[in-house]
Amino acid sequence: MTATHPPTDYSAWIGRTEEAVDELSRNLIKRIAATFGEAAPAVGQPLPPLWMWCFFQEPVAETLLGSDGHPARGGFLPPADNRNRMWAGGRVEFISPLKVGAEAHRLSTIVNIEEKHGRSGALLFVTVRHEYSQQGELCVREEQDIVYREPNPPKLSSAAPTAPGDWSEAVTPSPTLLFRYSAVTFNGHRIHYDHPYVTGTEGYAGLVVHGPLIATLTLRAFLRANPGKRLRQFAYRGVRPLTVPTPFEVAGRIGAPGQAQLWAGNADGVAQSADVFFD
Repeated sequence: MTATHPPTDYSAWIGRTEEAVDELSRNLIKRIAATFGEAAPAVGQPLPPLWMWCFFQEPVAETLLGSDGHPARGGFLPPADNRNRMWAGGRVEFISPLKVGAEAHRLSTIVNIEEKHGRSGALLFVTVRHEYSQQGELCVREEQDIVYREPNPPKLSSAAPTAPGDWSEAVTPSPTLLFRYSAVTFNGHRIHYDHPYVTGTEGYAGLVVHGPLIATLTLRAFLRANPGKRLRQFAYRGVRPLTVPTPFEVAGRIGAPGQAQLWAGNADGVAQSADVFFD
């Protein structure tokens, strides 16, 4: 049965800010590179796109985690009863590259909170703006859409089928890949590593591939297929989950000058769609 939630006034959370400082350490970057199976950039070189998601994670003691492995709610982010938390999507603006080995700053601001109702029950959408800077210069600006949904069975397929692209890369997600990405992002969300929990409590078919991991692989495939392009903006949206060990592809096509459509999915349809703008 779908739970109901009385209306909540979230206005006190709008405009709330949080600051974090981190060194873009080459030690962690070497671990990120090993996770993705590629060479680590040297100190002073640009941080690869979306790798900033592996930094600025405030360590939280296990005793302060909720039952799903996320930090207990009600601090920076608003409380959301017992709903499950997921990344719904986001938009990233690349202004200038973050540099490996230097200290960086992130300013986070809650810019919108909205309650919606769909076929899966009540959905609480929280939009957080992150601004990443180095030496006082704004380098990356993004908005993340976080959704808290009722603990209902997840969506298993998509009405949108995958289509042939101008390029495509095959990905076979493994527990090791998910474990390593959880480790480099200090992500304790149990759906990514705890098989009894994810299948028995949240109802997924297997370990869930991280939405940010899918987005990173999708954007990397674009850059591999289109070397020399300068990223301007990247917008992505989750459609449905991907789980271990089912293979999927990350693909895309150029739709117009300076614009491409990207997607990740498999025989069950599109799992994540994206648009990238570039020079």
